Order: sequence, then C-alpha cells, then structure tokens
Amino acid sequence: MTITSKKRILIIEDDAHIANGLQLNLVLQGYEVSVSLDGNAGLKKWQDWNPDLIILDLMLPGIDGISVLKYIRKSDERLPILILSAKNASNDKVKGLSYGVDDYITKPFNLEEFMLRVERLLVRDSWAREESLQRLEAKPSGGIYQFGENRINFDTLTARGRYGKIQLTELETRLLWIFVQNRGKPLHRSQLLEEVWGYNAKTSTRTLDNFIVRFRKYFEANPKKPVYFKSLRSVGYIFDHNSI
Repeated sequence: MTITSKKRILIIEDDAHIANGLQLNLVLQGYEVSVSLDGNAGLKKWQDWNPDLIILDLMLPGIDGISVLKYIRKSDERLPILILSAKNASNDKVKGLSYGVDDYITKPFNLEEFMLRVERLLVRDSWAREESLQRLEAKPSGGIYQFGENRINFDTLTARGRYGKIQLTELETRLLWIFVQNRGKPLHRSQLLEEVWGYNAKTSTRTLDNFIVRFRKYFEANPKKPVYFKSLRSVGYIFDHNSI
C-alpha cells in the first residue's frame, strides 16, 4: 500500500498579513496549512495536529520562536522547521541552527525561493520517512481493522473513534499498523522509535509518547484509563487485543 495524503504545514507567525499570504500560496500548491499567531498557540497546534513542516517566526508574543524550537526538539528531532525572521544577524542564525532548525530565511524574502525551500524540506523528509517505512517487516497492505467501537481503514488513512471520523497521518498509520500486527505483544520503545522514525536506540525523545496520547484521545473511552493502548513500565507499550 502506498500511503498518500496532503502534507501539513504549520505557520507560526504573528504578522497576520504575512501568515495569510503564505497560507494562500501554500494551499494553492496543494498543501494543508494552519496558522498560529503566537508561540503558545503554535505549540498547542503542533501537539494536536502533527504537521509535516513548521514555518517559524522568531519574534513571537507569548513564547518566542527559539523557545518554541527548543521545546519541539525535545520531543521531535526530525520534523523539518524553517525559520522565517526579520533577524538577519549571523548570531541569530547560528543560534537557530544550534537548536536544530533545518533552514533560515530572512525578511523580506523572495516568494519563489521560499516555496522552493519548503518543497525541498518536504522532499528530504519524505526520503527519511520512506527509509523508515522500508524498515518495517510488515507494511500496510490495505483492509479494515475494528476493535471495540473503533475502526481503522488502512486503505484510506482514516479511522472512526469516540469523536467520529479521523484523518490519520502517515506516521499515525504506520504506528497503528505495527500495534495491530503485534497485538498482545509488548513492544519496546526503542523498537518502535527505530521502526517508525528511524531513531537509534540511544535517542531520548517524547515523540512516541505524544502519539500514544493522541491514540488514546482517538480510541479510548477514558484516555486516562486506557484499555487498548497500555503503558508497560520500563518497556514501552502494548496494544491489548484481549480488550477487543
């Protein structure tokens, strides 16, 4: 099965005129785009929406761009982040790069160059995800899986949970497939991080935990007392088929 879906781009920019202009041009190129006008809203949207790329301004109300960058990098080392800022001093660029930014454009900027950089970052990310997908022993091959009142369609990258229809992302689909294929079996954190994201065993990240939180919101009647996606102390997680 080839997983395809619109790439999600999150713009965290306090200048509504710039943000809306970028959103319009990106949507015209076929991307799904969301805008947050301050750092706090941007972080919440990142956690809830799971974008494929973030365009980040440095001078933001609430939480500044560098703090947003540092916070995201504690959980996700691979998400492409492009800084778009009026700060063009070399020390600002060095600071951004030191905290893991993938690209840096200063304002004012050329729109065509900006669009090409966005495309390039997403292409590089797709290569990395494809390499991760090739690590999977069992790739999604279609079909519908149901557990309790929940339903996952691996053909359409959709699911139905306690709040209705869910549009799944590529990574959500991959992780769910691994859980379904290994239902009832303990899965180590390091195994999941390597097979889905390509992280090595020494990587310290909250990425996996954030996805589990999301799955519990999708599929558990009480996310605080999960019956399907359970934590195993000092091990990782288990998808409990006995609860189906």
